[in-house]
Amino acid sequence: MAEALTQTLQAMHKAGCLNLVDIVDEIKTATKNKVPLVRSLTLNWVTFCIETSSKAVVLKAHKDYVPICMECLNDGTPEVRDSAFAALAAIAKSVGMRPLERSLEKLDDVRKKKLSEMIAGSGSGATAVTSSDTGQAVGSIASSAETTGGSFVRKSAASMLSGKRPAAAAANNKKPGSAKVGTTKKGDGAGRADASKIEPPEDVEPAEMGLEEIESRLGSLVQAETITLLKSTVWKERLEAMSSLRQQIEGLQDLDQSVEILTRLVCVLPGWSEKNVQVQQQVIEVVTHLASTAKKFPKKCVVLCILGIGERVADIKTRAQAMKCLTTFSEAVGPGFVFERLYKIMKEHKNPKVLSEGILWMVSAVEDFGVSLLKLKDLIDFCKDIGLQSSVAASRNATIKLLGVLHKFVGPDIKGFLADVKPALLSTLDAEYEKNPFEGAAAAPKRTVKASEATAAPSSGGLDGLPREDISGKITPTLLKGFESPDWKIRLESIEAVNKILEEANKRIQPMGTGDLFGALRGRLYDSNKNLIMTALATIGGVASAMGPAVEKSSKGILSDILKCLGDNKKHMRECTLATLDSWVSAVHFDKMVPYIATALVENKLGAEGRKDLFDWCSKQLSGLSDFSDAVHLLKPVGSAMTDKSADVRKAAEACIIEVVRVCGTETIEKHLRDIQGPALAIIMERIRPDSSFQGLCVSKIFSDLVGFVALKSSRSLEIFFLAAEPRIAPAKGSRVDPVLAAHDRAVQSQALLNVKDSNKDERERIVVKRFKFEEPRLEQIQELEVDMNRYFREDLHRRLLSTDFKKQVDGLDLLQKALPSIKKEVIEVLDILLRWFVLQFCKSNTTCMLKVLEVLPELFEMLQNEGYNLTEAEAAIFLPCLSEKLGHNIEKVREKMRELAKQIIQAYSAAKTFPYILEGLRSKNNRTRIECADLVGFLIEHHGTEIGGQLKSLQVVASLTAERDGETRKAALNALATGYKYLGEDIWRFVGKLTEAQKSMLDDRFKWKVREMEKRREGRPGDARAALRRSVRENGAEVAEQSGEVSQSIPGPALIRKNYGVHDQMERHIIPSALAGANSPSDWNEAVDIIAFGSPEQSVEGMKVVCHELAQATADPEGSTMDELVKDADRLVSCLANKVAKTFDFSLTGASSRSCKYVLNTLMQTFQNRRLAHAVKESTIDSLITELLLWLLDERVPHMDDGSQLLKALNVLMLKILDNADRTSSFAVLINLLRPLDPSRWPLPASTEAFAIRNQKFSDLVVKCLIKLTKVLQSTIYEVDLDRILQSIHIYLQELGMEEIRKRAGADDKPLRMVKTVLHELVKLRGAAIKGHLSMVPIDMKPQPIILAYIDLNLETLAAARMLTSTGPVGQTHWGDSTANNASSATHSADAQLKQELAAIFKKIGDKQTCTIGLYELYRITQLYPKVDIFSQLQNASEAFRTYIRDGLAQMEKNAAAGRTPSITPMSTPPPSALINVSSPDFAPLSPVQTNSLGGDVKSLHGFFSLCYGFSSPVTTGTLDAIRERMKSMQLAATGGSMNDNVNNNNSLAAAQVAPRAAEHVDAENPAHGGIHPMDEKALSGLQARMERLRSGSFDQL
Repeated sequence: MAEALTQTLQAMHKAGCLNLVDIVDEIKTATKNKVPLVRSLTLNWVTFCIETSSKAVVLKAHKDYVPICMECLNDGTPEVRDSAFAALAAIAKSVGMRPLERSLEKLDDVRKKKLSEMIAGSGSGATAVTSSDTGQAVGSIASSAETTGGSFVRKSAASMLSGKRPAAAAANNKKPGSAKVGTTKKGDGAGRADASKIEPPEDVEPAEMGLEEIESRLGSLVQAETITLLKSTVWKERLEAMSSLRQQIEGLQDLDQSVEILTRLVCVLPGWSEKNVQVQQQVIEVVTHLASTAKKFPKKCVVLCILGIGERVADIKTRAQAMKCLTTFSEAVGPGFVFERLYKIMKEHKNPKVLSEGILWMVSAVEDFGVSLLKLKDLIDFCKDIGLQSSVAASRNATIKLLGVLHKFVGPDIKGFLADVKPALLSTLDAEYEKNPFEGAAAAPKRTVKASEATAAPSSGGLDGLPREDISGKITPTLLKGFESPDWKIRLESIEAVNKILEEANKRIQPMGTGDLFGALRGRLYDSNKNLIMTALATIGGVASAMGPAVEKSSKGILSDILKCLGDNKKHMRECTLATLDSWVSAVHFDKMVPYIATALVENKLGAEGRKDLFDWCSKQLSGLSDFSDAVHLLKPVGSAMTDKSADVRKAAEACIIEVVRVCGTETIEKHLRDIQGPALAIIMERIRPDSSFQGLCVSKIFSDLVGFVALKSSRSLEIFFLAAEPRIAPAKGSRVDPVLAAHDRAVQSQALLNVKDSNKDERERIVVKRFKFEEPRLEQIQELEVDMNRYFREDLHRRLLSTDFKKQVDGLDLLQKALPSIKKEVIEVLDILLRWFVLQFCKSNTTCMLKVLEVLPELFEMLQNEGYNLTEAEAAIFLPCLSEKLGHNIEKVREKMRELAKQIIQAYSAAKTFPYILEGLRSKNNRTRIECADLVGFLIEHHGTEIGGQLKSLQVVASLTAERDGETRKAALNALATGYKYLGEDIWRFVGKLTEAQKSMLDDRFKWKVREMEKRREGRPGDARAALRRSVRENGAEVAEQSGEVSQSIPGPALIRKNYGVHDQMERHIIPSALAGANSPSDWNEAVDIIAFGSPEQSVEGMKVVCHELAQATADPEGSTMDELVKDADRLVSCLANKVAKTFDFSLTGASSRSCKYVLNTLMQTFQNRRLAHAVKESTIDSLITELLLWLLDERVPHMDDGSQLLKALNVLMLKILDNADRTSSFAVLINLLRPLDPSRWPLPASTEAFAIRNQKFSDLVVKCLIKLTKVLQSTIYEVDLDRILQSIHIYLQELGMEEIRKRAGADDKPLRMVKTVLHELVKLRGAAIKGHLSMVPIDMKPQPIILAYIDLNLETLAAARMLTSTGPVGQTHWGDSTANNASSATHSADAQLKQELAAIFKKIGDKQTCTIGLYELYRITQLYPKVDIFSQLQNASEAFRTYIRDGLAQMEKNAAAGRTPSITPMSTPPPSALINVSSPDFAPLSPVQTNSLGGDVKSLHGFFSLCYGFSSPVTTGTLDAIRERMKSMQLAATGGSMNDNVNNNNSLAAAQVAPRAAEHVDAENPAHGGIHPMDEKALSGLQARMERLRSGSFDQL
């Protein structure tokens, strides 16, 4: 049993069900158990938990567990003592010995020794806990002193445990004594090896030596003749001697012994004062050879030569050799020594060239050798004090270059050492830094150093080589005391003093002595002054950046305190915290922060905004990583956040979990899937197994749920296990109360009955599953209830309420009942917990307790009603399902009380919201429950009929009970329906659904009985009350209904109303007000539309439900008569809905639900999904609707509404649907009109902070986007629009602007004007010169000429030049009258030439993939109208593929015409052949005489057809004009005699001409029929008719 319990507890800890911090009290109790085995096993389990927990968790929990283990070391049982030793060793292994130091001082030597041995055993020699920053071992290894200067020695764990003093530092030259505890042989060997390598420092200062001594020491190394020549005053002899000397030196075998004496020789003879350049060069080359050839070049030689070489660098003739020599010196002795010697020379030398050129050599030296061998502090100081301060520009520029190269090696931290430089120089330095970006490890040195000490870097900084300063001496007690001062100014001064210390240290500090500083800064994170907290956060970030990686160990866990600052509700505070985290992660790798972040994310005090910010920050950090397995620790907190009530938190958590899955890898994630549930599991499974089946996902979910169930069961066992030894145990049933227990109760009487200080009601309600059907409480739910009651209820109260003795429960209820009037607010806060407890009692069978509960509950709900508190949805979902199910209790007295309680809740909560729970009770298996619920339905209809009017369709459930075998159930259902008949009248038959004849007979009999009862009581006829209400509304408006209580109350507060134009007048013309039945469901279409028009936003929802239902039925039967009726009423409906859009949104902005907004948008969506209905909406209505929708799309308040994002999406989708299905002519006209500035009164109130100009610009941008969508598909919809009407709209827009404004806007790139030009350009491109035939609604004869004409001419010229259209006449004519009136010389044009030109234009259209269908259709029309014309004779020079394509295309067009399909809906299945594109204008064969004669009299009519259909302004003869006139007369007769009654100048008119056959109606319901002539070019005829009238009156007579 003990082994099974141990394994269970271990599994629970691994699964994350338990946390060491949360179970401290249980551990304390268990370690005091009288059974030794319990104590030892508990400590063994604690050891296991410590070993398997992260370092952050152990750091947080060790303060509580170390005292427990120390106390158990004194236990009388050896097993318990051993277990305590093991726990302490596990703590030391996890977090090191520092937390144990004070506790271990109390132990005697024997126990210290034993603990030391156990730690050594657990550490396994060298495997003790190490710090990645300092590399110091803790455990059985003797800790080496962590020193910077070598004088500070810290006590190690081993030395403290052994009771002996620590070993002194090596610098003290003392033996460490005889203690060998924690010292390994390997360490001793290394120490001896280091000691053997210690050499005395090299003497670098050369002694004085005369020429005679040099010559005597040289001996036979150099010939005497060479020395004699070196002394010569003739430079040629000296030059010859130097050449000879160089040859002799190169011939020496053992050069190392003679390097110094040879160097001294050349320094004296000829010496550095030599004037001849050639000799100087030879001297430098000899020294360079010596330095490069010798195995060890003494530093003395460098000192002898450095001054001369430095001066030679300044001379351009010897500069190259001198710089090479300095580089050779650096390779020989290291650049650090050379730099140090050059500093003094360059600083004191009078020649400025020495400084500037020397620094330039340093630039090349840094690039060659890097910075690892340099003392960067000295170099930077030299640059600041000497180089940058020089008066010579060349020196300053060279210094800037040197600092730029240093930046490449050490990074941006160098800027901290140059903060006091002049601003002008700083900007120049920044530019240089950009040229030399930080390369880090990639910046490897190019040259190496031969000297032995080159391996030891002289800099004492970090990895970047920059020095760090020890600031421990500046952290004085006075400074630390200032952090705790009661005066906030002193506290602020202390924080600023730390910032000053960092600045003085160039933001590079060592970790020594900063522990107390971090403790003081941690205290300021909880300061009452928020500004001080933000200042402290910035300072902590600065300290972290200055300290680098060592901050993780020195900060004493301050990161957890930093993360708590994210729980502040001020955005600025959270931003400061995130900035501190950025500084921290730049100093410490992200893996060191993950444990703290994972702990912070699960804390409730962090808040939604804090969690969101932290998730976003983590996502940003993870996005820069590719492989990071430590991120798996974030998986569980991120997964739990996926069910957070805040949408922002869920969104941020989702983004974070995607990054976690990416950087952790599939294998790591799969190992931790057991910790994940809910939405997070779905996202992870989708990422790691995108191809897995749904079954696999279900299996993993079932496994997850199974693990959770086992954990909950084990949790209960754990509670029993740990609480077994508690003295307070509930007495058995019927036993007397223990006097000790009663005394304890008296002791807690002074406490509050309910403790709601840490209550988070929203968090509890978030996890409530909202369902109408009742389910018995599960075991885990009961356990959660017990935990919540223990937390928030006083001990005596929760102990009584959770007792198994019903008498104690009654006592607890008495206690609560008496205190109820004085703890109203507290009760409201924990109401959900109380209701869960009441539900638990309802499920028990004790009648006494049940009656007491039913006595307390009415008082409770009465108190809530008096306080004006309404149950939340979660609270209703907790209690109402149970109440509905338990209404049928087997005891009559209990049923009566429950019935009264249900009616009371209906009054206090809401009849409409309670009704679904009552209906669910009708489906119960308990007959008594169904009877009670049926009675309650009757009660609701009789007293709250208007409130539940929208849910009366649910009466079908009641009606179904009339078929039950139980007589009482049938009777209750019939009574409820009879009550409904009294209220609704004959309308009730619409709500009861399909019934059998027997059921109908029963209902009819019961209804007749109800009528007789009403007549006896003189209550009128059934449905009279409802009808009277409608009449009162129709006569007196909604105010009467509101006063009668049948209509919901008006909106509180001033409603934000927007003016609506163009809607109200239409409503007055089309809508006849009828009965408005409050929130009742309307009976027919007209009543529904009236409710939408005149009802409040909430009432109109019922009308919209009916409308949507009717629309769905009509759409299912598009050919039925219902659709025809709806089409007639479509404009009226959309007009009402357009007016309702503003009202519903204004209503929701007051804080109400967005339900009505969703309904009005959904109804509009269903209307415009049907093309027939959409086309029936008038232009003025579309204008009002589009304007309203676009204004709400721009309203900045909409995103903050309830479901604001969904509403914005719905508005967007609705706009797209309107543009797709509404009449495109109306859409174009409305949108072009809306491009003008909007009336300010149409914008919502209160006015936004934005200027009207900016708001109008945003509005215009939306309109332009809509026009772009319409224009993109204009090619396929060109025959669906009235071009005359669109051109009129463009004309009005351009004329209102005027030429001056157009020129001004064209220069400013005005979007609306550019959009109008785009629409016009597209029309001209698609119609060509035929566009001139659609200007019937444009006054083309006005003076000055309309602006649109100039733009049409311009577009025609541009398109013709680009060969995008073919025109037969002059494009840019100056007069826009009939072309025949202005060009009488056109008679010379032959008919066959005209035919060739027209056919060429058609063939060019066929050659274009975009217009091939239209071109084929036009060619087909010509073959039908003029069958004698041989089309293929004109294609003799075309390819066979092209001719075949023409034949197939004409055959397809013939089939389409027979089926009644137009080119706009019958795209060609295949594009034209590629050969066609290359031959866009084939050479046609000339018309043969046979062909010419075969045309006969049809040539003139053919010419007239082209003139009419395509609007080409080719010259025509008088005879041709007569033909046109005759054709126009025939068209007029056809138009007047046809079935269409539209006027020629009407927007929707289509002249009924014999030129083209009528197009068949579309069969598809989504593409309703469009009657009339096929949209070829007949719309152009209306414009030509108007022009012909002008020809008759004036121009023609002159002709």
